[in-house]
Amino acid sequence: MEIFHISAECYPVAKVGGLADVVGALPKYQNSAGHQVRVVMPCYDTKFRKKNEFECVHWGHVKLGSFNFPFNILKEKTDKLEFELYLVEIPELFDRKEVYGYEDDIERFLSFQIATLDWMIGRNEVPDVINCHDHHTGLIPFMMLYCHEYEKLRNTPSMITIHNGLYQGQFGFDKLYYLPKFDLSHVKVLEWDNYINSLAVGIKCAWAVTTVSPNYLNEINYSANGLESLFNLVRYKSKGILNGIDIEVWDPAKDAMLSTNYSIKNFEKGKQENKEKLCNLFNLDPTKPLFSFIGRLLEEKGGDLLPHASALALSENYQQINILILGSGNTLIENQLNGLLSDYKGNYNTFIGYNEELAHLIYAGSDFLLMPSRVEPCGLNQMYSLRYGTIPIVRRTGGLKDTVIDFGDNGNGICHDQASVADICYSIQRAVDLYQDRKKLNEIRKIGMSTDHSWSSVCQEYIDIYNLIINKK
Repeated sequence: MEIFHISAECYPVAKVGGLADVVGALPKYQNSAGHQVRVVMPCYDTKFRKKNEFECVHWGHVKLGSFNFPFNILKEKTDKLEFELYLVEIPELFDRKEVYGYEDDIERFLSFQIATLDWMIGRNEVPDVINCHDHHTGLIPFMMLYCHEYEKLRNTPSMITIHNGLYQGQFGFDKLYYLPKFDLSHVKVLEWDNYINSLAVGIKCAWAVTTVSPNYLNEINYSANGLESLFNLVRYKSKGILNGIDIEVWDPAKDAMLSTNYSIKNFEKGKQENKEKLCNLFNLDPTKPLFSFIGRLLEEKGGDLLPHASALALSENYQQINILILGSGNTLIENQLNGLLSDYKGNYNTFIGYNEELAHLIYAGSDFLLMPSRVEPCGLNQMYSLRYGTIPIVRRTGGLKDTVIDFGDNGNGICHDQASVADICYSIQRAVDLYQDRKKLNEIRKIGMSTDHSWSSVCQEYIDIYNLIINKK
């Protein structure tokens, strides 16, 4: 079948979070399973865009009320990502270095969606299925159903995959005129809590709804930033599918970003050599257990808990542990974390920002990975850490609950129930005790490294849903 994935992110083209990793991997596995898969995303000012060759396969103009933006559809020539990649080039809106965070984000992503549909109706054939991802593409199912000029796509099945329901793309009805013409009798479909809510629209109009873990699907029925009742209404067409990881990119035996490659057969030596390089970079002691955090420094990730938890854990285990933080997000949290540097020199360090190569080295060189998330729809970091023999310390929520079982229950990690400083520190103390029992520590590492979180089986779950909604036509 011909599958279109429409997304704001795709690794390695442009990445902010896990959305990019999923859209960069799932299509590749679907392609290798014999399907024709295409990914469509905005054309940002990124290294990938500059370093690779593209050809223009379509052009036109996006009308956004009184605005008129020229656009081009660019295809990456070599299919180097192992699927067809298309970039929607709208220079006035997307020729910028950042993916999100601009005052005109509504205009940017609405234009992206309209340009994508304009190109699709100009093609000779319509796709078998369109898989939208998050609110940035949530208006596409509505426009396919109700906007006059996209009538050609009216019977094309659509699915929306929710990677994070906290972000919903709301805007006022004063911008209703941005949308292509449709029968105003359908205007209520756009409304949620007196706003146009892009995510809610996608959930209402898509033929199927998926979340990125089974447990997250259960959680959003009672905690979804105002959309709880809607998720309950569409439960009949919803399914939670646990994300996979790209085991070709994330493979400690082949990862070119590591100091030393290793497998489950020689992980002790391999992890220690990566740990030594990492500790040398950040002035830490490689003989002590290393606790790391990788991610966005936001409240939903428990980032606000890290300064206090780190200080308390370091004080309680004076000069006996190391903590390393890699991330960015909230400036206040960043400053608080940096404020600890002078007090715990030699046992604590930070890297404010994001660095893909460093992240790989941290997964390989750390002993434990901290994930005290308040919200974690799936989480990929814990899967990366398991594959690299690093034991995740997680709060039981969302996909973390689906993938990490406490070692006290013969599992692969360390779990706690509350997003609190006390729970984080208690879990760190359990980890310190575990670190002293090398035999038990390595048994748990082996359990994690042998767990299969590849996309191979997950890929088929998506195909099954596509077939289900295609057969409803």
